[in-house]
Amino acid sequence: MTSSSSKSMLGYFGWAFIVTIAGLILGGVLGWNMTGTFGGLATAFFICLVLAVLEISLSFDNAIVNANKLKEMTPVWQHRFLTWGIVIAVFGMRIVFPLAIVAIAAHINPWEALKLAAAEPEQYAAIMHDAHLPIAAFGGTFLMMVGLTYFFNHEKDVHWIAFIEKAMAHFATVKGIEIAFVLILVLIFTSLLDGDDATTFLYASVYGLLTFLLVEVLSGFLDASQKSMSAAARGGLGAFLYLEILDASFSFDGVIGAFALTQNLFIIAIGLGIGAMYVRSMTIMLVEKGTLAHYRYLEHGAFYAILILSGIMYVQTLIHIPEVITGLGGAALIGISLWSSIRYNKRNGAEHGPADEEPRDRAEA
Repeated sequence: MTSSSSKSMLGYFGWAFIVTIAGLILGGVLGWNMTGTFGGLATAFFICLVLAVLEISLSFDNAIVNANKLKEMTPVWQHRFLTWGIVIAVFGMRIVFPLAIVAIAAHINPWEALKLAAAEPEQYAAIMHDAHLPIAAFGGTFLMMVGLTYFFNHEKDVHWIAFIEKAMAHFATVKGIEIAFVLILVLIFTSLLDGDDATTFLYASVYGLLTFLLVEVLSGFLDASQKSMSAAARGGLGAFLYLEILDASFSFDGVIGAFALTQNLFIIAIGLGIGAMYVRSMTIMLVEKGTLAHYRYLEHGAFYAILILSGIMYVQTLIHIPEVITGLGGAALIGISLWSSIRYNKRNGAEHGPADEEPRDRAEA
């Protein structure tokens, strides 16, 4: 992926704009085919638009974290993530993932799940809603580990909210402190749930934790193997797998929340797919323009947003929290961190480049 500081906004978001137009037209056509009325067409069109905005608002932090990891990958794997990755993100997480959840929960095959989505969307949506608890527990645990691993790093010497981050960096010398923190939270929330819900939450959280640890080990092993073959092969398959699972964890909440707006799987896939294209475009722009190097607290805001999102996913196992709160909360944190970065640059009278960046975390996302 070639760096280009002079590349125009249209250059970065051109494909996203094209997909937006095509997706909104397709959504309108689906609305017309389902209802045969202009009202149905307009409703489907509007829902696709709202879902796209929802996905973008929920994924600002995702784009920043992706860029943080992507800039360390080789050009070949950068290209693969931004091509294969978008296919996995749009078709895998927005279509295959919901179908797989319904197939497992209803004990039917994927084809039957697809027919259920098309013929009986109310039943399909009800099954997806019932699966929210284990999905929230798994995704929340994975994301919490991502966020905590960023801050619990004794080599981290650039701090945004200093009194919190200095303390976390200090206690990072205690081996496994992130895991202990997450397990304590898991036990607390398990105790607040009853019966089968408590058991489901506990198992799903443990699987989320084990998945994070497995991906960490696998990423290090695969990338170390590539390094032994070629000194330039840094950040390859292991980093790709890490980012794909991270993307999936970010997508859980949006996919489940989308059913509050519509029960049509295909409209959901179109709306969230449009949003995913903008996330990829933002990721490319952040990497090529070196935005993370220039705005020193932007990563901090993203990882705080991740921690907030993971906490919300846990709380959602007890009470419903509107997706708009999740999206606006993350966007607000990132906006404040951007403002703080601009203030820092003005106070110091210089633009900060890669040399001013903090040491990278041991399990940087």
